[in-house]
Amino acid sequence: MEIIPAVDIRDGRCVRLYQGDYAQETVFPDSPVEAATRWVALGAGRLHVVDLDGARSGQPVNRQAIEDIIRAAEAPVEVGGGIRTIETVHAYLDAGAERVVIGTSALSDGAMVEAAAREHPQGIVVSVDARDGMVAVNGWTEQTREPIDAFVDRVLALGVRRLIFTDVSRDGTLTEPNYAALEALVKRAGVPVIAAGGIASVEHLLRLADIGVEGAIIGRALYTGDIALPEAMRALAERVAD
Repeated sequence: MEIIPAVDIRDGRCVRLYQGDYAQETVFPDSPVEAATRWVALGAGRLHVVDLDGARSGQPVNRQAIEDIIRAAEAPVEVGGGIRTIETVHAYLDAGAERVVIGTSALSDGAMVEAAAREHPQGIVVSVDARDGMVAVNGWTEQTREPIDAFVDRVLALGVRRLIFTDVSRDGTLTEPNYAALEALVKRAGVPVIAAGGIASVEHLLRLADIGVEGAIIGRALYTGDIALPEAMRALAERVAD
């Protein structure tokens, strides 16, 4: 299982939100590029970069900072936040992103997602953002009545081959992942699933590996030191060796 450090950008700064609440923000001293290159230097093989302003506004806001990360990181980068058009998909992939992460548009514009998945089958990831079993959109600021299972079935039918699952109520809380929802999704989807939200310890990572997720996106726990990236990577490698 891959550990994927998160670099969330708001107003050009590296931040973390609590339960997706823009009013509960922690700003970290590193710039987004400094944070990204630090995680790669510590062994990260991939980065998860999100334009939080873009997620809420519906269009890229921090594109320059993200492109700076792509150039500097020397590791594959997946980009999310404000990706609502095929032109934005192309722009980030052309800039060197390995994957783009689509959330809101997977609910509102199936035709765009289907076209993107057809053109870039390994470059498109759909973010399944859940709150109380329903899909959350627009940077998690709006709750829909779309059940997670129905949403997942719909995006898989569009040709999407990879999912990220985030339990919004646990994101940034340092509690624990929603293991039950993740296990159900892994069994249902039949495609690689990446876990996010609430991951706060090496023990959480080992349990996620046992569930069978492809990767784990970690944000706050890395920045606070609750998880040390090299130690976590060693523990997962030892689990595989056993």
